[in-house]
Amino acid sequence: MKLKKFMLRYYPPGIILEYERSNGREGTKTIDLLGLNERSDINSVAEDIVAREPLIPSSKTEQVRQLVDKLVQKISSYKCRKFKEEKSLQAHMLPLTNCAFNKSGDKFITGSYDRTCKVWDTQTGEELKTLEGHKNVVYAIAFNNPFGDKIVTGSFDKTCKLWDEESGECLYTMKGHESEIVCVSFNPDSSLIATGSIDTTAKVWDVETGKEIYSLSGHNKEIISMSFNNAGNFIVTGSFDNTVRVWDVRSAECVFNFHGHECEVSATQFNFTGDTVASSSIDKTSKLWSLHTGTCVRTLTGHNDEVIDIAFNPTGSKVATASQDCSARIYDTFTGECLATMKLFAGFERSQGRSFQLCF
Repeated sequence: MKLKKFMLRYYPPGIILEYERSNGREGTKTIDLLGLNERSDINSVAEDIVAREPLIPSSKTEQVRQLVDKLVQKISSYKCRKFKEEKSLQAHMLPLTNCAFNKSGDKFITGSYDRTCKVWDTQTGEELKTLEGHKNVVYAIAFNNPFGDKIVTGSFDKTCKLWDEESGECLYTMKGHESEIVCVSFNPDSSLIATGSIDTTAKVWDVETGKEIYSLSGHNKEIISMSFNNAGNFIVTGSFDNTVRVWDVRSAECVFNFHGHECEVSATQFNFTGDTVASSSIDKTSKLWSLHTGTCVRTLTGHNDEVIDIAFNPTGSKVATASQDCSARIYDTFTGECLATMKLFAGFERSQGRSFQLCF
């Protein structure tokens, strides 16, 4: 195998290697640098990468050092960044259901009760195109990151549509669910789409053909949350039946069925390394589940109302939760200790009554 070029991944920090195989085909390999911070020794990190990675010749050490330096500078810039409202857009005539950015952040999409998905220029706020064709609410949307050339939309009309981002053309309409689709996800290499539905099933579809590959059955109430892990070999689903399930993508078998929540599960997420699943619930708690032991390793308490979203930080050392009690909390995943509680400002609390989505 021969190294062709380096690519930077700023969030979470890492270096992507593009290489050529002996048969002439191209491949990529990611070096995760999740522990990198503003105090990291750049030279030591670069030398360690070159020593451990056989694809990188020693002659490339200085280039690797420069890449690590760029990542450290980016991390340092986060410390002093202040966030403010950039733009306010009148995006749709009816309420929004969701939004999502592409990997580079130069475009984002919005779904709405008006049955459309819109594509926007982040810098200018200009509407680039409107994706029309669904016959009911467009509820779930996603880019096929990191590529960003396709968009998937899931609708209350029981269908999922795959769109070409550049042209706005609908490539496929995927039919098979018997009720509303409420979550969608691409796998990491953009070859598969997974959909979750009120009909209690999740389905996996082939991106190239638009055909259903298989259906994941086992939940006995609505699936409300679903995603692939970063390796693309597992899918996690959360359901109103109070359970979290992990599925093997290759075999379509349920490998873990986590019980413990006393009410409906509202959100689920894998950590970056894929060995832990976080879940939030209407029972006012969140839980961390180990894929090594198949057990609950932490129950996170403190909210006094429904917990409606959950997210890991890039290293998996922290997890954030959002609740109907108008607060967000950050927990240490190793100890379960609550590190911070953030109350929503008064104006938001009066006008919205709750926080819905969060991320690091």
